[in-house]
Amino acid sequence: MDLSIATTKLQALRGDMTGHTNRDDERRILDLLKGATGEELNFLLSNVDLVRLLSDVDDRPVGPDHHTELLDLLCTHRAPELSLPVRASLATALQKGATHSQAERRLRDLFLALKGRELTAFKNLLDAGGDYHDLQHLLFDDVDDLTVRTELLTHFQREAEAVPSGENKILSDIDDTFFANWVDPRYPKKTVYPGVLTFYQELDRGPGLIPGRAGDLTFVSARPQDPLGLIENATLESLRERGVPLAVMLSGSFIYLVGNTRIAQKKFDNFERYARLFPEYGFVFVGDSGQGDVEFGAKMRAAQPQAVRAVFIHDVVATPEPKREEWRAQHVFFFDTYVGAAVEAFHAGVLCRDGVDRIAAAAVESLAAIAFTSPAQRQAREAELARDLSRVQALPRAMPA
Repeated sequence: MDLSIATTKLQALRGDMTGHTNRDDERRILDLLKGATGEELNFLLSNVDLVRLLSDVDDRPVGPDHHTELLDLLCTHRAPELSLPVRASLATALQKGATHSQAERRLRDLFLALKGRELTAFKNLLDAGGDYHDLQHLLFDDVDDLTVRTELLTHFQREAEAVPSGENKILSDIDDTFFANWVDPRYPKKTVYPGVLTFYQELDRGPGLIPGRAGDLTFVSARPQDPLGLIENATLESLRERGVPLAVMLSGSFIYLVGNTRIAQKKFDNFERYARLFPEYGFVFVGDSGQGDVEFGAKMRAAQPQAVRAVFIHDVVATPEPKREEWRAQHVFFFDTYVGAAVEAFHAGVLCRDGVDRIAAAAVESLAAIAFTSPAQRQAREAELARDLSRVQALPRAMPA
């Protein structure tokens, strides 16, 4: 690609998009995009506001249907030439604002043209936008046409059966799982638990010698979603400020906000939807014992025992050991520290041995930096961690058979 020529075309495109766009401007835009090479087209679409482009080019009651022509061009005729990131940006632009029936059909076309690992990569790109406009919102809120939605979900399932990913999506609660914020009195409020970030990273990496795709962390929260996604976006920003890389969030509902059983049911409904979006994946859930997560995790395992590889429960209510053992038989593992969680994850086959060591090192460093409210509180946490560090020393170096 001649960059100088592509840059000149980009300047012309931006010029035609400046101010009010009449039919002559729209015609020039269409002709410019039609005449671009594949490399130029990707360059142009990567460097303009696609939401604005789609809104600037209109269909008219009397006159040319330039908007339809633009969608034909980008979503059908030239779509095979688009890189996956550009295709994902185009899908996101179609999702923004009111998603009309034509936009839903074009979104369908963008998905159905992809198969196997390309489809998985495309879905992951759409799910990693950093706000509430994620894949679940697109399929279950923006796409109203049940026929289109069914076509897409059927396509996802068919391709998953043909090309399973072999990896796990990591689902996690937030309060009293990621940081102390609800029931847990053992740490100062808002303390990020020692080792939790590395635990997420190592679960995402997987148990194999070759690391899996990074970016498979999704938060499943009881926090309600408002129509504008303000609560969800604020929560994601709060997580980023505390060191969480780009993640997805499956929110709760105001009507399911009270009562552990209702909270667990809403989380399960979200999980069922998410599993339909990513049937090529397995799942691991990390929650706590304070607000419906045990019930949710057990329900996940009962519904999809092959897909849900393990459930890890941060114990904030001092569950007796006999009860923990009962849950262990159901692949629901209680833990007190994230070093203990790492030991359980190694035994469950979802974490590599070196990953356990990295989590242990991170937990030791993080614990030392916490400003506890009393010496007794620090000593109790150090004793818990020391106990679980001794369990790490007893682990074999190889993955359990």
